[in-house]
Amino acid sequence: MLPLSAQFRHTAVMSRRNVEITPDLMLRAYRAGLFPMAETRRGERLYWLDPEFRGILPLDGFHLPRRLLRTVLSDQFTVTVDRDFAGVIAACAAPAPGRDETWINRQIERLFVELHVLGHAHSVEAWQGGQLVGGLYGVVLGGVYFGESMFSRARDASKVALVHLVARLRLGGFTLLDTQFVTAHLSQFGAVEIPRERYRAKLAEAVDLRAAWLHDADPAVLAAEFAAIGQH
Repeated sequence: MLPLSAQFRHTAVMSRRNVEITPDLMLRAYRAGLFPMAETRRGERLYWLDPEFRGILPLDGFHLPRRLLRTVLSDQFTVTVDRDFAGVIAACAAPAPGRDETWINRQIERLFVELHVLGHAHSVEAWQGGQLVGGLYGVVLGGVYFGESMFSRARDASKVALVHLVARLRLGGFTLLDTQFVTAHLSQFGAVEIPRERYRAKLAEAVDLRAAWLHDADPAVLAAEFAAIGQH
């Protein structure tokens, strides 16, 4: 994600009105191309954002470096899906080196946990020595995964989680991985910015597709998909 000041400077803030935000409203907003953010962890107001340029990570153009592929295929991390959604979002909201503030306030944390309970928000976790050391979470609608945030407490932990996410999305029939913004971290994997109208066209095509979020995947099938991704 971009620094908070940059996000709010370069993004159209759609609404500052105080309205009751529910999981259903969140899903309708995502379907329309909007997403919520708070300005700070302690902030009490949410903003609906609709960037002029939207970050996406093409699932058929993901760049997987050979070194990272070796790490993914090794036993360095144990990777799970939806084992500790609340732990992932809490870690994403916590201060980290080089980032004292976060856009995930308590309301956003609560709403995403509710979406997870309803089956619309999912996480990928990376474990090391029984400890949660990396992961990511996002919202699923049709064939779209709206990536929200990721964290890492060990080298390559969030990267490994991202590779697992991309492999599962490809296997499950997803066609759009929304990253909201493009950072240097995401650019190395092939993330690009596209204009708002082009993003909305892609969203309209993907949001009603029948895709499957894979809680369980055959390790051999995943390994084959990692290899296929690594050939790009």
